Amino acid sequence: MKLIILAGGAGTRLWPMSREKKPKQFCELVSVEPLIRDTYRRLLRAFPAEKIYFSVSAALEQALRDHFVDVPDLQIIVEPEKRDTGPAMGFVAARLELDDPDEPIVFVPSDHFIGDEEKFLNCLKVGEQLVLETGKMLDIGVVPSFPSTVLGYTKFGKKIETRDGVEVYEFLGHTEKPPYEVAKQYLEGGSYLWHASYYMWTPRKFMEAFENYASEMSVVLREIQKTIPKPQTPNPLYTSLPKISFDYAVTEKMNPVDVLILKGDFGWSDIGAWDTLYDRLCDDGGNVVKGSSILVETSGSLIYAPEGKTVAVLGMKDVVVVDTGDALLVCPKSEAQRVKEIIFKLQETERHDLL
Repeated sequence: MKLIILAGGAGTRLWPMSREKKPKQFCELVSVEPLIRDTYRRLLRAFPAEKIYFSVSAALEQALRDHFVDVPDLQIIVEPEKRDTGPAMGFVAARLELDDPDEPIVFVPSDHFIGDEEKFLNCLKVGEQLVLETGKMLDIGVVPSFPSTVLGYTKFGKKIETRDGVEVYEFLGHTEKPPYEVAKQYLEGGSYLWHASYYMWTPRKFMEAFENYASEMSVVLREIQKTIPKPQTPNPLYTSLPKISFDYAVTEKMNPVDVLILKGDFGWSDIGAWDTLYDRLCDDGGNVVKGSSILVETSGSLIYAPEGKTVAVLGMKDVVVVDTGDALLVCPKSEAQRVKEIIFKLQETERHDLL
């Protein structure tokens, strides 16, 4: 199986650390290594380096190569421009279909936290087996812990089997980023999982899915496929593709009988905002601190200080303070999901130096 690390995300809710030229996957948010290095290291535990690929936009290609100088050019798939996961995954499928159309592939986000790496890698191996045996698309869902409005939800049906400790379920549908009240109903109902975005199938099957559920995109992807391995950059064909996630373009429309769901129980977290990062790193109401800080009567907070500067916080509870030297974010932890609104303000005022 080929593993494709998706490295083109923006991570706007983790501003001011995550920026256009250095988005969150290239930041040291969880450990001393950037998230993308953690992802690569994790996969190397179970898969050979020659099976690990990267999908990255042209704007981030150099940043990726700076981190992975030994990865061959053929394993770095550069999409002409950033257009969300629908075009990115379609571009990868078109490229890899030319090499081996029926070898399973899995798309791996570059910015997730995984607590139990053994269980996670076992899920990928079970998924590979089931793709080969059933011809169906495999996806991983994790049990939701709160009504998130920024994640997708997978409805699952009856359990089909348990293989190597991994539970396999029927797929009954997908809803992307529901409103709060709907997400709350999903959480209380118990028949929905958070969609963790680990799609597994073959390149041929992914391309057929575009033909069946996103036919206009499929036509363009087939034309682009004729130009591989050297597509034009920028590419007018690629620019004509809609900015849309694979979830909206394909998954929500799929026939449920063509999909199976693996229940992932491996301590997963989408490091998408400062509050979710705090929840992942601290579960006892204490503080998460990076850099030099002085905290007095402060609890439940995340404090990130830049090198060479001390940040002091007094008498605060449940706050986020992130200082990057050129920008400072201070907000209640409960408002952390709204950080993207700051990006909109910066764009309105043309503060491109802070984007």
